[in-house]
Amino acid sequence: MAHARCHGRKSFITVLYMVAVCGGIPINDLLDRASQHSDKLHSLSTTLAHELDSHFTPMGRMIMPRPSACHTSSLQTPSDKEQALQVSESDLLSLARSLLQAWVDPLVILSSSANTLPHPAQSKIINKIHELQEHSKNLGDGLNILSGKMDPTAQTISSLPYRGSNDIGQDKLSKLIKFHFLLSCFRRDSHKIDSFLKVLRCRAAKMQPHLC
Repeated sequence: MAHARCHGRKSFITVLYMVAVCGGIPINDLLDRASQHSDKLHSLSTTLAHELDSHFTPMGRMIMPRPSACHTSSLQTPSDKEQALQVSESDLLSLARSLLQAWVDPLVILSSSANTLPHPAQSKIINKIHELQEHSKNLGDGLNILSGKMDPTAQTISSLPYRGSNDIGQDKLSKLIKFHFLLSCFRRDSHKIDSFLKVLRCRAAKMQPHLC
């Protein structure tokens, strides 16, 4: 039975589950798969941001909140790769998990709000938001398993509650601004998550720091 499970589907979360059951996949292989999903997450959010940019007015750009207003801004994270290389593996994984967890509720808001978003590519945006949710869930499940294979620090998650309204606004401009702002914050955080996981993957492969 266990042997059969070890030859099941090769999806990300299935493979990570098999590791928990069968214990046969090295941690650097797990990090390879995790970084592939985080890369997809950032790529999707970047594509979505470009879709919105194509229909965003100059006035909207002027009054959109600054990145410091993102609900995850209170989390102290490395500002670049050089700083990330100075952070322990467990702390980096903890930061990635904290950021990912902080977006569970806001992604639900983006998903529900996309149905009324005044944008010509609305259907495409809806589909990509659903993809973001799916990849976030799978990546989060995978990182939970990875954290159990590392120092207990990796299992620590900082609380970063989203305190914004579930309503993205009533008029066209306010809807576009709030939706764009939330997505911009997610894009920024998905880039951090992807960067942290790539540093972890690099370390697991014992590559030289300048190659990370």
